[in-house]
Amino acid sequence: MVDLAQKKEQQVEDANITRSAIVAFEIERKFLVKGDTWRGLAEPLRIRQGYVPTKDSTTVRVRIVGGEAFITLKDRAVGLVRHEFEYPIPVEDAETILDTMCGNLVEKNRSRIPAKEAGLFWEVDEFFGDNAPLVTAEIELPDENTNIQLPDWIGLEVTNDHRYKNNNLAVHPFSEW
Repeated sequence: MVDLAQKKEQQVEDANITRSAIVAFEIERKFLVKGDTWRGLAEPLRIRQGYVPTKDSTTVRVRIVGGEAFITLKDRAVGLVRHEFEYPIPVEDAETILDTMCGNLVEKNRSRIPAKEAGLFWEVDEFFGDNAPLVTAEIELPDENTNIQLPDWIGLEVTNDHRYKNNNLAVHPFSEW
């Protein structure tokens, strides 16, 4: 008799999903970016993403970054912390989901810039379309009490301002505020 855990593992293997991409928790802070001195500090990657509608505060995001695609599940944050689970999916599947199951899409360039703190990175997002000219930066932290040095191009903190969350920008673009 095959137990449930073995059956689930087999389903994961059959779907060619690697479990190494799972992140248990996300702890991040988000800021507005001022000026252009951040430009040139890293090579940007183009991101196209959308959100599958849900009935609660769960976020289901589908994202294409370069030649890779991911589906991500997030719950509501408590303070700076929330669960996040991310899995690679075939790019063709992501394109179909974005085109048929998601509403408005968010398109942006992301530059991943090393922070002064070892092992940490600033992710600077420059938005396009209805979210232009918005530029934000977020940093994922190992815990809520991590102290960080803010670069001179970091402006107002917007971590708790839900308008700046990507899933909100898909529905209520920056240009409409």
